[in-house]
Amino acid sequence: MDASRSDVLILGGGVIGLACAYYLLKSGATVRILEQGTPGCGSSHGNCGTITPSHAAPLAMPGMLGVALRSMLRADAPLYLNPRFDGPRLRWLLGFARHCNWRDFEHAAHARSAILQRSRALLATLVRDEQFDCEFGQEGELYVYRTGKALKADEVHHAQVLDRLGVVVERLRGDEVEAREPALKPGVAGGLFHPGDARLRPDRYAAELARRVTELGGTIETGARIEGFGTQSGRIDHVRTTRGEFHADRVVMALGAWSPLTASLLDLRLPMQPGKGYSLTYTRPSLVPRHALVLREAAVCVTTWESGFRLGSTMEFSGYAEGLNRTRLDALRRGAAEGLHVPEGPQLLEEWWGWRPMSVDEVPIIGPSTRWSNLMLATAHGMLGVSMSAATGELVASLMNGQTPAIDPTPYAPARFGV
Repeated sequence: MDASRSDVLILGGGVIGLACAYYLLKSGATVRILEQGTPGCGSSHGNCGTITPSHAAPLAMPGMLGVALRSMLRADAPLYLNPRFDGPRLRWLLGFARHCNWRDFEHAAHARSAILQRSRALLATLVRDEQFDCEFGQEGELYVYRTGKALKADEVHHAQVLDRLGVVVERLRGDEVEAREPALKPGVAGGLFHPGDARLRPDRYAAELARRVTELGGTIETGARIEGFGTQSGRIDHVRTTRGEFHADRVVMALGAWSPLTASLLDLRLPMQPGKGYSLTYTRPSLVPRHALVLREAAVCVTTWESGFRLGSTMEFSGYAEGLNRTRLDALRRGAAEGLHVPEGPQLLEEWWGWRPMSVDEVPIIGPSTRWSNLMLATAHGMLGVSMSAATGELVASLMNGQTPAIDPTPYAPARFGV
């Protein structure tokens, strides 16, 4: 057999590409992953590692565009829109604005919830059966509020949405939150607890997936940046990379925030933008939270593992601008200090930024391309790549093998964007 040929070529070795490889290998396919860096080096590395069926509600809702536009005046706002002009980003924003209505909000919430709930169940099984060493914990996630105003808004746009979707959410008074979570400073107005949420160490999860993919016979080509495609008769014949040319019967594009750049080489316009996130990773503080936390007013996510402690979140739309924004990191520190007795660990291990792949309707793009007969897309998971990874891998494998998927694939289909 041609050493450069496999049944399936997966572009991208983050958690989505790795999960697709895992489920395809389990179904009997030969698989090769092309990764420009090392497995899990992008957004899979530095995120907060929470597994969140609770995050079904999208950002896009009436009034959100005004919030985004006002954020241009505040570089430390949790949702920040860089005022620099950029054509593709402006196009994306106009598309996002069209989705800021209640009908699209409900549609996105249902689509996101289906894949989040399926993935949550699969992940627990995957970690157990494959004995993944990734600090998986199922303590739930607690949203903490210091003002009645923020709690009231989330009751309508978050808690009641979860009620309708059948996702358990517990309403807690301020004193109940403080009793449950001694790491919090006093002055809590209330809380929403999501017992179905979980957490893991995302870099460990990506490393364990990569290990298992290799053990199952998959090949991971590192340092393989995609330079172009060979196409004929409406299909992809081969992929040209810095590591040479690779051939496969079928191709999966799982490139996260790089997907629109690479897709343009195939004349596909994916309505996506990178949403920049930041995190700070420390050694464990003397007093750590018992649960994963979201400090809502500051929009700071706090995750604790045996091996460390991470502050993360924020959403910055600044196109493909690289590098750390000190103002954003300071906002994370400040938000944590407002809410926690011990907001930072003794030693700062890493300051990190990464691009989240944001689709214009906040629903991932998963399924066969309408343009290229042997191309499957698995991208645009936004902030939920880790949370949705297992169900995405399962869905891609089911669609490729002509099986009936465990969830309805229609809401995620690339056909909705004509790609």
